[in-house]
Amino acid sequence: MKENRPVTIQSDATLLVDVHDPAFEEARNDISVFAELEKSPEHIHTYKLSSLSLWNAASAGISPDEIITRLGKWSKYEIPENIIFRIKQSAGLFGKITLLPSDDPYKLILNITDTKIFKEIRALKKVAKILIPADDIEDQYFFIKLIDRGTVKQELMNLGYPVKDEVPLKKGTDLDITFRETTLSGHPFSVRDYQREAAHAFFGEGKAGNGFGTIVLACGSGKTVVGMKVMEIYKTNTLILTTNITAVRQWQNELLDKTNLKEEQIGEYTGERKLIRPITIATYQILTWRPDKESDFPHFDIFRKGDWGLIIYDEVHLLPAPVFRVTAELQAISRMGLTATLIREDGRETDVFSLVGPKRFDCPWKTLQEKGWIAEANCFEIRTELPHNLEVPYVVADKREKFRTAAENPVKFEIVKDIIENHKEDSILIIGQYISQLKKIQQMIKVPIITGQTPNNEREKIFNLFRKGKERIIIVSKVANFAVDLPDASVAIQISGSFGSRQEEAQRLGRILRPKEKNAYFYSIVSHNTVEEEFSANRQKFLTEQGYKYHIELR
Repeated sequence: MKENRPVTIQSDATLLVDVHDPAFEEARNDISVFAELEKSPEHIHTYKLSSLSLWNAASAGISPDEIITRLGKWSKYEIPENIIFRIKQSAGLFGKITLLPSDDPYKLILNITDTKIFKEIRALKKVAKILIPADDIEDQYFFIKLIDRGTVKQELMNLGYPVKDEVPLKKGTDLDITFRETTLSGHPFSVRDYQREAAHAFFGEGKAGNGFGTIVLACGSGKTVVGMKVMEIYKTNTLILTTNITAVRQWQNELLDKTNLKEEQIGEYTGERKLIRPITIATYQILTWRPDKESDFPHFDIFRKGDWGLIIYDEVHLLPAPVFRVTAELQAISRMGLTATLIREDGRETDVFSLVGPKRFDCPWKTLQEKGWIAEANCFEIRTELPHNLEVPYVVADKREKFRTAAENPVKFEIVKDIIENHKEDSILIIGQYISQLKKIQQMIKVPIITGQTPNNEREKIFNLFRKGKERIIIVSKVANFAVDLPDASVAIQISGSFGSRQEEAQRLGRILRPKEKNAYFYSIVSHNTVEEEFSANRQKFLTEQGYKYHIELR
């Protein structure tokens, strides 16, 4: 065994990194460019050498030999032979298939340097319909239509073949964007080091093969600023897609507050307004609206207007499946995804990587907490029994009804009141899945409630009262899971959730992680000895992998 080296390499391609080793940070920086962070609890971080992570490294110019050298530098033990073989095989695939421009502006060249791979791809029925043979059958390349640029990358990646895209990206119309040193609200402003690092990791010095990808940062860490930093670098017309009208207006406010942009340069494209400006902010909902299931999506035209040089997908893990189709047509434009977690409940994480772009930057939540960029959070799971009158209905119900019966357990109301009593000086969010349950709580404690039925103007009014401290407690349904900036919220009480959604659990905790003077408290109330406990354990999985601990209390 080699002393003072923090990495243990296992034959299943996992890397265990000792957080307490003096060389931890240097080793982590070396390996994070070619290994994906899977778990980051207190003592040992787990990374994975996946085909995708190795292709990402190769796309950044890191050779298989360099990867092996870095692992050898930090490994406690000899590198397993199968790992060396895997690195050379997977990373060595990158660059064997390349997309290049052709003389025909409506076609691209798919060049394949490896004869064996060329013959295999030529025989694949799944991609045959989008490959146009070269004039000379002996030439190892195909033509593809410009519109199939994303589709061919997606299909070949699913088959295990990465495509190196060297077709230049479109620049878009020039637009001067610079940051203010003092915000309009009168506060000094500067981009944080990790935000700047994330933006430059995306830009990659403007070289071919960069300018598309995903940035993964914790809720409350300022992903919007990363997006604005990229906009400052590119200085071009930008289309921003986000989750709801509240998020649209938050983006607009941030741009006006922190950059030189004027109101007349920023357009809102939603169900309420449809203005296309040099900076246009749209919702996913408006893009996926159509009169009926047989109709086209009429608002997809926005992608072809405005001469965009950059598209930002906010909360990219929520990118609706229909948008993947048009995203495949937009491979000529720089595109960035922003998210706190790439977990998708529909399992389409690979599509995000292949169509929006690979992960370019991430940082463990606990690292940001230790540096003071997000609040320290204390997580509690409070378990309570079902009342006697619900025990029989619960036993005879199917699994879905069992979950709802457990989730709407009326005993939870008294626990909510106790938590509120114990946090008299805190701003509190009460979050739940079922509207009837939330309305009963509202009747009990007499505070504002926001649901999917609340008009946007009323939502904004309630959120603003909360931000200003004029309302200390508000009740919110799942409409507040994403992209809602509530900087002073320090307590979240989750009274019910969406089955086992890890993504939702992370986002709900994220509502209280904005940096503040006090610690944050996240309470999840579940019914003891019911299916809700099972779903709760799955919901917590992502956060426990990020190093958060849940303290269990029985009531």
